[in-house]
Amino acid sequence: STSLPRLIVPRRFSDSRGWFCETFNARRLLDQEGIAAGFVQDNQSYSAKRGTVRGLHFQVPPHAQGKLVRAVRGRIYDVAVDIRRGSPTFGRFVAAELTAETGGQLWVPVGFAHGFCTLDDDVEVAYKVTDFYAPECEGGIAFDDPDIGIPWPVARDLVSLSDKDTRYPRLAAFESPFAYDGVPLAALAPA
Repeated sequence: STSLPRLIVPRRFSDSRGWFCETFNARRLLDQEGIAAGFVQDNQSYSAKRGTVRGLHFQVPPHAQGKLVRAVRGRIYDVAVDIRRGSPTFGRFVAAELTAETGGQLWVPVGFAHGFCTLDDDVEVAYKVTDFYAPECEGGIAFDDPDIGIPWPVARDLVSLSDKDTRYPRLAAFESPFAYDGVPLAALAPA
């Protein structure tokens, strides 16, 4: 379902020179994954040190964003948390290790908070989004909220956060504007 996080691994064509890959193909995403996403912006981040956590982020309506996330250098522990009001899986998460080496991508639909932790130094993450950045609509949840219980792969005292990410509320204090669509969160299917 388009409304649930999905792990996607585009096919690579290899030869003696290396490999080639279509990292995004709208027809393939729709036909093979059932995701009809109109991407409008590409973003890229660089994190110098292992243990950098970015998240848990989202944008609320009218500028809610779906994201297609991939590591273009290094490795990340990537997370999507269900924040849909009334969902029986509200506050639960799925996670995947995304690496530049394997090319896996995580689809994070509207209604899910997104975050990642770098597993190496010098990590670059690229993601496509379905709506433009709108600072008045941005929001977040505390990455270390014990009610969510994400097992981040770096000790808490070694995590590097932005000032903004240290101020996000816990999930219990969040009034979700995202409606539950009748499809509960499920485990990520193996790619």
